[in-house]
Amino acid sequence: MEIEDKLIHTKINVDIKPHITVDTKACWNCAEKSCLYVCPVQNFKMKDNEIVFNWEGCLECGACRIVCRRGVTLWTNPRGGFGIRLRFG
Repeated sequence: MEIEDKLIHTKINVDIKPHITVDTKACWNCAEKSCLYVCPVQNFKMKDNEIVFNWEGCLECGACRIVCRRGVTLWTNPRGGFGIRLRFG
């Protein structure tokens, strides 16, 4: 089963307040840019030679926080009633 097949069964109640922030200026000197490869839903992208992060589609797996050696990914739990809900359908 591909990741896309699994994502069909998830629901995300997106909050207007981000629960994950990334200090993208600190990413400028990062040679590895591991976040680009570890995020299962590819919320990290390169645009105009800078990291761009889209928190709205986050699966809350925490992989980005684990692989970031600079600690620029600040992750908290979403507010009550918001975030991902798994295994629907």
